[in-house]
Amino acid sequence: MPPKKKTHEVTLALEAGNAAMVDLGKMLGPTGANMRAVKVEYDEATSKNRGEIIPVIVSVYEDRSHTLAYKTPPTSFLIRKALGIQSGASNPLTQTVGTLSATQVKEIAERKLPDLNANDIDAAIQIVSGTARSMGVKVNV
Repeated sequence: MPPKKKTHEVTLALEAGNAAMVDLGKMLGPTGANMRAVKVEYDEATSKNRGEIIPVIVSVYEDRSHTLAYKTPPTSFLIRKALGIQSGASNPLTQTVGTLSATQVKEIAERKLPDLNANDIDAAIQIVSGTARSMGVKVNV
């Protein structure tokens, strides 16, 4: 049996354990995928991380079946969560919204490592530190 032909690939950033049907409808409506099945599958797989933003890549095939590939939360989301802030600085050059410890940066880097373009933890720490600085967050590394 030949492999199924992929017709659409959509990346969504949804709230873990509580995907909104409105968001799914906007993005998946044109693909013909079963939005309810995608929501149920996503919510079950991400329920242990409720409250986080977990990106997912939805691949839709010509028979309207689908597969989900989960990613790690965005780095900026993890930094904001670690600091307990709502957003980064409006002007990161002159404002500081918080300070990340070396331990916090390493924890975020370890969690993000599978999705980063980095071969080791040191490179991942550099990437996370750069993202933090661009948000107006001081990094103690």
